[in-house]
Amino acid sequence: MSGELLYDGVRPDNPHLSNLSKIEFVITYACTGRCIHCSEGDHPAGGANIDADIAADAVRKIAGAYPIKTVMTFGGEPLLHADTVCKIHAAAREMGVPRRQIITNGYFSKVPACITETAAALAAAGVNHILLSVDAFHQATIPLDIVRCFAKAVTAQDIVLRLQPAWLVNAADDNPYNNRTRQILAGFSDMDIPVGDGNIIFPSGNAKRYLSEYFGDSVPENPYIEDPYDVRCVSFDPDGGVLDGNVHRQDVMDILANYRPIR
Repeated sequence: MSGELLYDGVRPDNPHLSNLSKIEFVITYACTGRCIHCSEGDHPAGGANIDADIAADAVRKIAGAYPIKTVMTFGGEPLLHADTVCKIHAAAREMGVPRRQIITNGYFSKVPACITETAAALAAAGVNHILLSVDAFHQATIPLDIVRCFAKAVTAQDIVLRLQPAWLVNAADDNPYNNRTRQILAGFSDMDIPVGDGNIIFPSGNAKRYLSEYFGDSVPENPYIEDPYDVRCVSFDPDGGVLDGNVHRQDVMDILANYRPIR
């Protein structure tokens, strides 16, 4: 279905979005972890979370006008609002978006039955790829047995699962955090779950505050910054903010049509 538009959506006449192929949602900034590497800093216990119906409608409209290849949900911990995640990915499946992906730390409940039920709901909604954040930073506050329970539940649903560690400096660097991460990953060897490339920690938020000694004087380029003149990924904040507009107050297609980079 990649590249095939299932609905006759009207594409906004905006050259800055001509290569748009991905939609992502920060479902909430609330998180069950208290990670010292988090680029967002300390996460509040509550805070805003995006409206499920509005988010799903945005997926349908954007994917009806652009050849969207990926819809991703993350946070914070997105599965604190699993119903919202499911609605978004169900809309993506309806629109023929091939990759429907979640990034999660796997810790949203301590109850095995709830974890199993959530994994089944994700599969039913069409989620087909999960990146599971497992490393020294997450496991400093997140119980590994709960994460393993979630991993087993997801695997039982035939959802593609990858472990997604965060590496300090680089994946080969010999530092205490990376060494602990390697130990934790080895603890999943009995489950035969592939380990992805993960990500290199960027010095912002908590990472800059607690891990500055590892970064030195040079600051690497932030890999998560979009080119404002060639937007390839539309990213929604928990409060509905997107491309200098807000989908809770404006139609998403109007926002896309009116978007202009700030010079």
